[in-house]
Amino acid sequence: MATRSALHAAYPWIKTPLIASAPMLRIAMAPLAVAVSRAGGLGFLAGGYDVSTLETELEHAARLVRESDHPIHQVPAEKGVLPIGVGFINWGADLAVALAAIQKYTPCAVWLFAPATQPDDLIPWATQVRAVTSGRTRVWVQVGSVAEAVSVAEALRPDVLVVQGSDAGGHGLARSASVISLVPEVRDALAERGMGADIALLAAGGIADGRGVAAALALGAAGVAMGTRFLASHEATIARGYQAEVLRASDGGVSTVRSTVYDRVRDIHGWPQRYDGRGVINESYVDAVERGMGDEENRRLYVEEMKKGDEGWGPKGRMTTYAGTGVGLVRDALPAGDIVRRVLLEADETIKRLAGERSDTLLTLP
Repeated sequence: MATRSALHAAYPWIKTPLIASAPMLRIAMAPLAVAVSRAGGLGFLAGGYDVSTLETELEHAARLVRESDHPIHQVPAEKGVLPIGVGFINWGADLAVALAAIQKYTPCAVWLFAPATQPDDLIPWATQVRAVTSGRTRVWVQVGSVAEAVSVAEALRPDVLVVQGSDAGGHGLARSASVISLVPEVRDALAERGMGADIALLAAGGIADGRGVAAALALGAAGVAMGTRFLASHEATIARGYQAEVLRASDGGVSTVRSTVYDRVRDIHGWPQRYDGRGVINESYVDAVERGMGDEENRRLYVEEMKKGDEGWGPKGRMTTYAGTGVGLVRDALPAGDIVRRVLLEADETIKRLAGERSDTLLTLP
């Protein structure tokens, strides 16, 4: 409860439990981030590893906030922050360029992820972001193991740890546990070190509806971060073929896989060795893993597939479709605000139903 209160104090427009939208590279742009925050969540803009356009995107977000008829437009004046966050892929992002944009627009949070060295490379980011914003921009760090969580907590004292389990779509640790065991073990490890009340945990990975949110709360999280569910939002900057494949895919534990193939075919080689990415299985993966195709030929075919546009996605296509194992729970495309409201309502209904069932059980005990 203390961490949830701290979250609400930092982000007074949010509803609890907190629903954050993940800063998905090239997909989570200003319209999605602002729409999520308007609905009572916390939307994140994708800064990624190339921050050359970050100032432009933050200006777009600031304009959307200013033009809004929602009370969220008052937040910059009242709190001195832009009511969205920015996510960085730290192995490639330029700190100096990022700081200039952060100092100018003061997003309410930065989400740090995938430094070359964890946690050492994040220390200057956390220190300097706090300095240029006088602490108004809160520091979030994504971790995928208990060891990462402890080392980051001790070195940075972040405001939030996004605890990402192995079911997550996109990039994460190649070796990680499900949030079912990871979140409570991280919670216990922080409590043993006297940091349990100071750092909020958000669960990420495989959560796509209110039932997942309710489960995350039971595990010790103060909220959740969702990526795959927001791929099927109206505001996502996403190809129609990609979104259609997210809506088509089901049985995510079978239809998706963790691999480095999807980076190699796109000629992206900067990720530290400990990371891979989960995506829907397609011909790029099957050719590489089951048929022994080399990267050069697979890359050539990928480039050719790009010419097909939306037809390049699908099981027989080659276009990368990052998504988590919760993809089978994503059955419709909706405005991002409706997604936030629906998930919160379902979480509330689930919690109340479980509380009622528990009361009924206790009444029948001998």
